Amino acid sequence: MLSFIVEGVHAHDVGTILDQEGIAIRTGHHCAQPVMDFFNLPATARAPGFLQTPGRKIDTLAAGIAAK
Repeated sequence: MLSFIVEGVHAHDVGTILDQEGIAIRTGHHCAQPVMDFFNLPATARAPGFLQTPGRKIDTLAAGIAAK
């Protein structure tokens, strides 16, 4: 699992943008509200199953994030 933020973009917006590219991620608190509060983060994006995901899907995710 990989949680990440895109500086200057809310995680929910990242999720919407990637969804429009056919890339599914999760966004929100991920049952980690105390940690999110500690780091003053409203939400993060998460690529589920990241370590089990084939390389081409990881490349697609990275390209989708970089393009936006």
